[in-house]
Amino acid sequence: MRLHRLDITAFGPFGSTQTVDFDALSAAGLFLLHGPTGAGKTSVLDAVCYALYGSVPGARQSAQGTTLRSDHAAPGTRTQVTLDVTVAGRRLEITRQPPWERPKKRGTGTTVDKAQTWLREYDAPAGAWKDLSRSHQEIGEEITQLLGMSREQFCQVVLLPQGEFARFLRADAEARGKLLGRLFDTHRFAEVEKRLADRRRATETRVREGDAALLADAHRMQQAADGALDLPDLTPGEPGLADAVLTGAAVARSTAREQLTVAHCGLTAAEAAHAAAERALDDVRELARLQSRFAEAQQRAARLAERADAHRAARERMERGRKAETVAPALALREAADTAHRRAAATEAHARALLPAGFTDAGPAGLAAAARRAAEELGQLESARRAERRLTELAAERAEVDRQARADEDLLQEAETWLAGWETTRARLRSRIDNAQEAAGRADQLAVRGESARARLRAARTRDRLTGEAEQARRRALDSAERAVRARAHWLDLKEQRLNGIAAELAAGLTDGEPCAVCGATEHPAPARKIAGHVDREAEERALAAHQDADERRAEDERRLGAVREALAAATAEAGDTPTDRLAEESAELERLLTRARADASVLHAAREELRTAEAERERRLAHLRQAEARAAARLSRRENLDRERAALRTEVAEARGAAAGVAERAAELELRAARLADAADAARAAEESAERLKDADGRLAEAAFRAGFDTPEAASAALLDDATHRDLQHRMDAWHAEEAAVRAVLAEAATVTAAGQPAADVAAAEAAARAAARRLREAASARDAAARRCAELDRLSARAATGVRRLAPLRAEYDRVARLAALAAGTSADNERRMRLESYVLAARLEQVAAAATARLQRMSSGRYTLVHSDDRAGRGRSGLGLHVVDAWTGRERDTATLSGGETFFASLALALGLADVVTDEAGGVRLDTLFIDEGFGSLDDQTLDEVLDVLDSLRERDRSVGIVSHVADLRRRVHAQLEVVKGRSGSAVRQRGAG
Repeated sequence: MRLHRLDITAFGPFGSTQTVDFDALSAAGLFLLHGPTGAGKTSVLDAVCYALYGSVPGARQSAQGTTLRSDHAAPGTRTQVTLDVTVAGRRLEITRQPPWERPKKRGTGTTVDKAQTWLREYDAPAGAWKDLSRSHQEIGEEITQLLGMSREQFCQVVLLPQGEFARFLRADAEARGKLLGRLFDTHRFAEVEKRLADRRRATETRVREGDAALLADAHRMQQAADGALDLPDLTPGEPGLADAVLTGAAVARSTAREQLTVAHCGLTAAEAAHAAAERALDDVRELARLQSRFAEAQQRAARLAERADAHRAARERMERGRKAETVAPALALREAADTAHRRAAATEAHARALLPAGFTDAGPAGLAAAARRAAEELGQLESARRAERRLTELAAERAEVDRQARADEDLLQEAETWLAGWETTRARLRSRIDNAQEAAGRADQLAVRGESARARLRAARTRDRLTGEAEQARRRALDSAERAVRARAHWLDLKEQRLNGIAAELAAGLTDGEPCAVCGATEHPAPARKIAGHVDREAEERALAAHQDADERRAEDERRLGAVREALAAATAEAGDTPTDRLAEESAELERLLTRARADASVLHAAREELRTAEAERERRLAHLRQAEARAAARLSRRENLDRERAALRTEVAEARGAAAGVAERAAELELRAARLADAADAARAAEESAERLKDADGRLAEAAFRAGFDTPEAASAALLDDATHRDLQHRMDAWHAEEAAVRAVLAEAATVTAAGQPAADVAAAEAAARAAARRLREAASARDAAARRCAELDRLSARAATGVRRLAPLRAEYDRVARLAALAAGTSADNERRMRLESYVLAARLEQVAAAATARLQRMSSGRYTLVHSDDRAGRGRSGLGLHVVDAWTGRERDTATLSGGETFFASLALALGLADVVTDEAGGVRLDTLFIDEGFGSLDDQTLDEVLDVLDSLRERDRSVGIVSHVADLRRRVHAQLEVVKGRSGSAVRQRGAG
C-alpha cells in the first residue's frame, strides 16, 4: 500500500482544505510530521484511517459523524476526506463525507445530511478515473479485502503507536495474548477449543444417557423377575455396569424358564380335573331334565281333559263359517252395488240443485244439449276479453306517465332551489380555503421559531446543569492537584532517605571473598548497617507509583474540568443569558400558537374536497334539468296516443259484456253454467246405471244362500267369520292338536319313563364341584400366563440391554478420544506438559516470529547488545507460551523486558512494532506496506542511539518503504530533511511541506 495524496476539508483542527503530497514526501524515504502540541499531527493519521475504514484509530474511534467536523469550518463547507492510494497494484481514490448538520436552504434551523462515500479507480490505458461504488458497505468490504487487514491491524502495523508497544513489551502473558489475538485473528482457535469442549460435553451426555437407559432396563428386568434378579448398586459410568447387567439378565431368564415349565405342568393337571367335573355335571343335569319333563307331561294331559268341551264348540263354528264363505262373494257384490247406487243418487241431486229452474226435470240428453249451447256462447267472448285486458294495461301506462311527470316536477323544483344558493355556498367554501392556507403558512413560520426556541431551551438546561458540574470538577481538580503535590513530596523525601542509606543497601549484598561492586575489594571490614526507618527500593517504588497515580488522576480531573468548561461555554453561547424559565415560557407559547395554527390549517383538505363535491353536484343538477325538459316533451305525445286507444277499446267491451259488470264476469257466468249442465248430465246417467246393477246383485245373492243351505241371505251373512275370528279359532284348534300330540309323545319315551323311576337328581352339589374345578383351572392358567409374560419381558429387555451395550461401545470410544483432544487443546491434559491452550500455542508461534523479526532491527539499534527472545516458561499460575525476554550480550544473561531503561524501551518497542508489522503483513497475504508512520517516543533517545534508530528506519527503504515520523522533537528537524509541518492558528490548522522532492 502506497499513499499518494490526501485532501482534508473541515476535518478535525483543519478549517479549510489542506493537501498532503505523500509522493513528494516518500521520495526521500524518511520524512518528519511535526508541529506544536494540539496542532493536528495525529489528525493527519486519523484522516488516512478514516478514508480507508470510515472510522478513526484507537480511543478516538468514538468521534464519528458530526463530531469529526472542524469547529473552524465555515457553515456552508462540508467535512470531506479524499485519499489517493495504490493497493494491490490498483490506483484508487476514496472520498468520505461524515453526517453533516447544515443550515436549511429555506427558512431557519438546520437539517442533517447523510454520510456519503465514493470509490473511484484510475484507468491507466484511458487516462481517466472511473466510478466503482457509492455504497458504504461495498467500499468497506473492497478496501478490507485488498489490504487484507482489519482497522485494528492497520492501526498497529501502519500507524505504529509506540506507547502501546512499550506496554506490550512489559505486559504479562494475558495482555500480550489479547493484542496478538486481535492482530492475528486467532479467535478461531479459541472457537476450536470451545467446539471441542462442547463436543466433549455432548458426547459425555450421550454416554451418561446410554448408561442411564441401561440401568433403567436393568431395574425393569429386576421388577419383571419378581426378585429373581439380584443387582448390586450401580451408577452411570461405572466400569462393570454392562457386564453386571448382562450377567444378571442371563440368570433371570434361566430362572423364569424353569418357573414356566412348572406352571405348564400345573395347568395340564387342572384341565383334566375340570373336564371330569364338567362331565359329571352334565349327567346330573340330564337326569334332572328327564324327571322334570315326565312330571310336566302329566300336568299338561290333565289340562287338556279340562278343555275338551270348548274344543268341540269351536270345531262346529268353524264348519258353519266354511259353508258361509261360498255366499261371501254374492254378499260383497250386492253391498258394493248398493253403496254405488246411493252415491250416484246423491251426486245427481246435488248437481240438479245447482241448475236454473227450467232444467230441474230434464233428462241426461237435454242437459247435455244445454251445456253445448253455453260453451259455444263462451267462445264468442274471447276477443272482448283481450280488449278488456288491454284497457287495464293502458290505465297502468297512463298512471306511470303521470307519475313520471310529477317526479320530474319535484326534481326541477329541488334543482332550482339548490342552484339558487350556489353562489353563497361557493363563496363560503372559498373563504374557508383561504383561511386554512393562511394558517398553514403561519404554522410553518411558528414551527421554525419553535425549533429554535427548543434548541435554546435545551442549551439553557445544559448550561444550568454544566454550571454545577463545572464547580464540582473545579473542586475535584484542586483536590487532585493538592494530593499530587503531597505524593510527589513524599516520594522525593523517601528517595532522598534511600540515597542517604544506599551504602547499607549495597552492603547487604556483600559476601566475604567476593569483590565489591563499588570498589572491587574482596575484604569488607566495616560494612554499613541499616538503621531504624531505613527506606528500601520497594518503599521508594511504592511512593513513586502513588505519585504517578496521583499525577494521572490530577491530569484526568483537569481534562474533565476543561471538557466541562468547554461544553458550558458552548451551551452559554447558544442559550445566552436568558433565564431557563423564560425560555420555557416562550417555547410553550410558540407551541400553543403552532398547535392552534395547525388545527386551523387541518381543514384545508376537507374544504377543498367539499368545494370539488359542490361543483360536481351543480353540474349534476344542471344535467338533470336538461334531461327532465326532454322527457316532458316526449310524455305529451305518449299521453295523446294512449287516450285514443283507450276510447276505441271501451266501445268494444261495452257491446260484449251486455248486462254484466264486465266481459270477464259475463264469461265466468257462461263458463259456470256450461260446467254445471255437463256435471248434471253425467250424474243423471250414472244414477240410472247404478240402479240396474243393484237389482241384478239382489237376485244373485238369494240364489247363492239357498245353494249353501241357508234359509235366508241374512242367515248366511250372520254365519260368516271375519279374518280375526277365523284366525283365532284356527289357532286354538291347532294348539289343541299340537299339545295333545306332544303329551302323548313324552309319555311314550322310554328314557323319560326310566328316569322318572330313579331317585331325584342333586344338581347343586354337581355345580359346586364344577365351579371349584374351574377356579383351580383359572389359577393355573393365570400362573402359566404370568410365567410366559415374565419370560417374554425378560427376553425383550435382555435384547434391548444387549443392543444398548453394543451401541454404547463406540460412544465410549468417541468420548475418550474427544475428551483427550479437548483436554489437550485446553491445556489441562497430562500430555500437554506446558499446560498451553491451543490459541496460546498459535500465539506463541506468532510471538516467536515477531521476536525474530524484531531482533534483526533491535541489534542494529542497540549496537548488537540486545536480542528479543520468546519464552515458553509459565508465569505464576498463568499458562506458558507468551513470555518475552531480552538477552543482554554484555552480561550474557536473559532478563525481563521491564528492566530496560526509557530509551532502551523505546527502540526495543520500535523494533517490536516493526517486526510485528512485517509478520502481520506476511500474514495478510504479502500485501506490500510502502508507507509507515511512527508516532512519538524519540525524545527519550540520546544522539548516538537516535542516529542508530534513524539508520534502521532509513534502511526500510531497502524494501521500497517510506517512513513518516510523528514527533515534536526539535533535533529531528535537523536530521530529517523531508518534513510535513502542521501549523495551528485562530482560523484552524494548516500543513506545509518542506524538503520534499
